[in-house]
Amino acid sequence: DNLTYDKDFRKSATTVGNVLGRYHPHGDSAVYDTMVRLAQPFSLRYPLVQGQGNFGSIDGDKPAAYRYTEARLAKLANEMMSDIEKNVVDFVPNFDNTREEPSVLPSRFPNLLVNGSIGIAVGMATYIPPHNLGEVIDGTLYLMDNPDCEIKDLMQFIKGPDFPTAATVYGSNGIYEAYTTGKGHVMVRAKCEIDEENHKIIVTELPYQVNKKALVEAIADLVRDKRIEGITNVVDLSDRRRDVHIEIPYRRDANGQVILNQLYSFTQMQISYGVILLALVNGEPKILTLREILQHYIDHQCDVITRRTRFRLRKAEERAHIVEALIKALDIIDEVIAVLKQSKSVQEGKQALMEKFGFDEIQATHIVQMRLGQLTGLERQKLDDEMADLMARIAEYHEILSSHEKVLEIIKGELTEIRDKYGDDRRTEILNVSGEVDIEDLIPEENCIFTLTTMGYIKRQPVDTYKLQRRGGKGVIGMTRREEDFAETMFSCSTHDYIMFYTTKGKAYRLKGYEIPEGSRTSKGMNIVNLLPLEADEKVSAMIRVPKDENEEDLFLCMFTRKGIIKRSALTEYRTIRKTGIIAINLDEDDELAWVKLTHGNDDILLATKKGMSIRFNENDARPIGRTARGVRAISLKEGDEVIGMDIITDDSVILTVSETGYGRRSMGSDYRVQTRGGLGLINYRTETYGEVAALRVVTDDEDIIIISSDGVIIRIPADSISIFARPSKGVRVMKVKEGERVVTLTNIEHSDEESEEQEASAENETAEAAETQE
Repeated sequence: DNLTYDKDFRKSATTVGNVLGRYHPHGDSAVYDTMVRLAQPFSLRYPLVQGQGNFGSIDGDKPAAYRYTEARLAKLANEMMSDIEKNVVDFVPNFDNTREEPSVLPSRFPNLLVNGSIGIAVGMATYIPPHNLGEVIDGTLYLMDNPDCEIKDLMQFIKGPDFPTAATVYGSNGIYEAYTTGKGHVMVRAKCEIDEENHKIIVTELPYQVNKKALVEAIADLVRDKRIEGITNVVDLSDRRRDVHIEIPYRRDANGQVILNQLYSFTQMQISYGVILLALVNGEPKILTLREILQHYIDHQCDVITRRTRFRLRKAEERAHIVEALIKALDIIDEVIAVLKQSKSVQEGKQALMEKFGFDEIQATHIVQMRLGQLTGLERQKLDDEMADLMARIAEYHEILSSHEKVLEIIKGELTEIRDKYGDDRRTEILNVSGEVDIEDLIPEENCIFTLTTMGYIKRQPVDTYKLQRRGGKGVIGMTRREEDFAETMFSCSTHDYIMFYTTKGKAYRLKGYEIPEGSRTSKGMNIVNLLPLEADEKVSAMIRVPKDENEEDLFLCMFTRKGIIKRSALTEYRTIRKTGIIAINLDEDDELAWVKLTHGNDDILLATKKGMSIRFNENDARPIGRTARGVRAISLKEGDEVIGMDIITDDSVILTVSETGYGRRSMGSDYRVQTRGGLGLINYRTETYGEVAALRVVTDDEDIIIISSDGVIIRIPADSISIFARPSKGVRVMKVKEGERVVTLTNIEHSDEESEEQEASAENETAEAAETQE
């Protein structure tokens, strides 16, 4: 209908009706929906139709009925059909043999890659993502100059998909796989910004084909179902000025990065697109590599240029044939006029010209149609100039047809012109990471203290939150807690380290340190169930740091239960941990997993019990077993006793033992002789006199000790401020514990020389304690 970009818009109903009557005798919705998609800037990277009226939205709003909208071709669409009237492609009959339609369009740019393609057929499917026009043309030009280039060479120009809705592609491995094999996966995330000052997440770009309205509703459903905690509202502020602007406020005590990660996991803010580069090649479906797609396009363009040149050559030769006759007729114009004057009819005149001067029928026809004005000298000069131009063009066409290089030069020139005219900047950012998305570059690396309470509240805090104090001090409040809750587990590691969580039911989970929300010194923290999919009666009992600088093949995981069971397994057994967790150890009904340590294959292990017993044995006494096995006995326990601590030791190790009453001592590892696994062990502490043992840990002189009591009070003291005594000595007071309270746990961290202004311990107390120790 010639509805090009420079013509007036026409009602969509007219176009739909014409398509149905001429080419597509099926449902009108299929035709209209196709035309609508070609006009949507969020569906096509480079829309091929200009629409006027309501053509739908990214919220999933349907377009207005075709009787209300108008449409015409976009300017770029002209390049799709350039020279189609010059027999550059094959035409086939339409459904009723009354018209012909092109079997393929000339497509002066690689639209298959530029706008992509999505389709499903019997037993096959295709998903070709959209790409940047300039990049695709640059890659095509490079392949024409370097026919033997590799995929990685082409990816210098074609970096990956470029979606109309922008967003961010994470990792180039999936792109490379798709380009080299024809199949791959591309991970795309919404572009978000965490406004930490105002405590909200701002979403400005969405993955391709994601319905914005449905996404907002999905986030609201997750918050209502308490699958994501911390979000206070979801507000869609998108308008014509800002196509996408979603604000997600969250509570001040929540971790914005963790919430964002949860949104990526549970919603379409993160999508994995399965790329299938399947296309029809000479009517046969084939999965192609990027190079093959571009090469087929180049071959197609060579055919288009060749057929166009032949068409132009034929037209030029036909015109030259006529102009040659006109020039010859002007040279003998008196004789031509005389012959025509003697003829009784036009047909008789034509026949006379053919017989007397040797003209053919076409030439004779044009001669008898000459106007008197063409007999002037100026008109004769025009014919001479036209003949010279025709001869030059005919020679050029013959040269093109005889030289493949000439054809390629024409294609290069026309592609370059289209690139310069329609090309634009890339919208989709590609981050060069591999595998799963890694956001560590956005998170500063720092050492932190991780605290977990009995009721399952977890937080992380920078190590310097706790200022150094002197031994015997009262400490500072470490958290705000419920009356019945207290901190029971502490752990020190980097925000970039993996933390493996082991639960009382023997399951294992894994998180990055930064995924645990940071809290203030007095904050309660976040419940661990918001980070890990724990069952109702399951809680985390052990946390370990997975070192990044050691070979996993040489490491073992030693697990210990309250009932004195040890299980030793290779760390590689736990290399892959699902988000839902995996079984780490099978337990008896009345037992629970309490400690996990990384060992190196020949370490000595020290266990301590609440009733003051201890045992040291070599880890090789417990052979490595499978991931789901139960384990073997590490120590025989008396009635009412249970294991309260374990660590890896040598003869030179210094072992800190702290009682629930706040007394403690350091002892040398040589005081604990190596025994055989499974025995009763040696006396470590006289609990009947000094109170039951609260914790045991290997420490060094250049470390500080953080001790926490059941009422949530934390104290940090230098390790070397605690005297060394042989077992089973009482030791010295390390923390003042209120009546009814007790020491519950401790951890050792890097030493700090910075002291707090609060100095609770006096010289008199230290003198009295020294005398008590001597006694």
